[in-house]
Amino acid sequence: MLISVPFSYRIFFWNLPIRFIFDAFKILCMLEKILILDFGSQYTQLIGRRVRELNVYCEIHPYNHFPAIDESVKGIILSGSPFSVRDEDHPEIDLTSIKGNLPVLGVCYGAQYMVHFFGGEVAPSGSREYGRANLKYIDHENELFTGISDDTQVWMSHGDTIEKIPSNYKVIASTNDVKYAAYKVEGEKTYAIQFHPEVYHTTEGKLLLYNYIVNICSCRQTWTPASFIETTIDHLKETLKNDKVVLGLSGGVDSSVAAVLLNRAIGENLTCIFVDNGLLRKDEFNKVLNQYVGMGLNVVGVDAKQKFWNDLKGITEPEGKRKTIGRDFIEVFDQEAHKIQDVKWLAQGTIYPDVIESVSVNGPSATIKSHHNVGGLPEKMKLKIIEPLKSLFKDEVRRVGRELGINQKLLGRHPFPGPGLGIRILGEVTPEKVEMLQEADAIFVKCLHEWDLYDKVWQAGVMLLPVQSVGVMGDERTYENVVALRAVTSTDGMTADWVHLPYDFLARVSNEIINKVRGINRVVYDISSKPPATIEWE
Repeated sequence: MLISVPFSYRIFFWNLPIRFIFDAFKILCMLEKILILDFGSQYTQLIGRRVRELNVYCEIHPYNHFPAIDESVKGIILSGSPFSVRDEDHPEIDLTSIKGNLPVLGVCYGAQYMVHFFGGEVAPSGSREYGRANLKYIDHENELFTGISDDTQVWMSHGDTIEKIPSNYKVIASTNDVKYAAYKVEGEKTYAIQFHPEVYHTTEGKLLLYNYIVNICSCRQTWTPASFIETTIDHLKETLKNDKVVLGLSGGVDSSVAAVLLNRAIGENLTCIFVDNGLLRKDEFNKVLNQYVGMGLNVVGVDAKQKFWNDLKGITEPEGKRKTIGRDFIEVFDQEAHKIQDVKWLAQGTIYPDVIESVSVNGPSATIKSHHNVGGLPEKMKLKIIEPLKSLFKDEVRRVGRELGINQKLLGRHPFPGPGLGIRILGEVTPEKVEMLQEADAIFVKCLHEWDLYDKVWQAGVMLLPVQSVGVMGDERTYENVVALRAVTSTDGMTADWVHLPYDFLARVSNEIINKVRGINRVVYDISSKPPATIEWE
């Protein structure tokens, strides 16, 4: 792609050493992003993913805590919201310094808010506008709809509708039932749509976002795995210099990619610590240690099973278990870090959804659960945090891993929760329950591989329920435990759907678990999607 550089800049660059020319060019390429202001929609993170898929960097911020707008911001997207603009406590933002100065795209609530705020009318829909619809009118001369097909399918999800737009607003798309499905503010690069372009059911949503981001906002699509690796390693070198870093390694995708990035940046100054917390999958501790052989990582294994089991005694509340497990991780890291002379940093495999889900700002990003990687460290630890992946979604982490040359088997591993089996055992955690669940889980995962289903599932696991049921084995009556199988498809864990596993497969798994795992006499399958459920049960 050719980039036009003003003549005065050309003279300036011509007289610089070549290294500075390339460094300056790299900075220019990276200094552009789209800001997404979150009003609380369940789809906000999906908007971010769609923007990233176009190789454009974006950031999601709560509408009431967004950063200062500088030259790096090329456009702003206003998200949807569970609120109505007619609610007394609806989210409000002053757009006067943004609208007309930068390209703006309002989505659903964002579209209604710009009408409401600038003098139009929003009213309850005669009937809830939810689900598939088709655009029966499109202004093909408008740049937002370049290349969009007549009668294209879109996804509506709102209880209010726009009744009247301000005089300088122009309709650019309609459905049979929604006159103001999309509009543009004349004389400005301000656009709005009452449907969701980020969801799968809007069939040309990605093209619409491309039109906005590339054609209207003039973003150069330089956000790629290779560019991320280069700039991240440079940043790590500059930040860490000769400091020593300790990384909590889990064997999963996130911490593995973080480890390789850090290793390339600081080499032997990185020490990876893998803790056996007694809540891992069957034989995982040894398997994880072995898989890093040949990767050039300095890995220390720590057996802390008994500490975690002792501290979890009597705790049944999910958040209490998460906090206990997180605290114990910190204490183990603290002990191990003190064995390494002059260590100054703790590295973590935190990714963007971890950060988003752990933020609570009066509504938009209500805390669903605390995350073990988010929330800071006790002062006594005196270590600073470095999180090289905290701007990436899960699928982006895998793309970066492939670019780094990490083994595909490791990259293809299903996500596994940081608190491990501790949140897949509902109720109190005991060593006996852990062993029972490990055996059942190992059978489920083994069968997924044998039936060539593992790579078709995003995440799978078994939940041990605090329920016992009557059964019959031979001539004996049993009263034993129930487990639930969970398998979902997803791209980043923000939304997920249950997998329609074959009945024959489920029968095989159920039969094998009941026959081989003492203490379990009933197997059920979870067919809940996220939302409203979560992937894990706790």
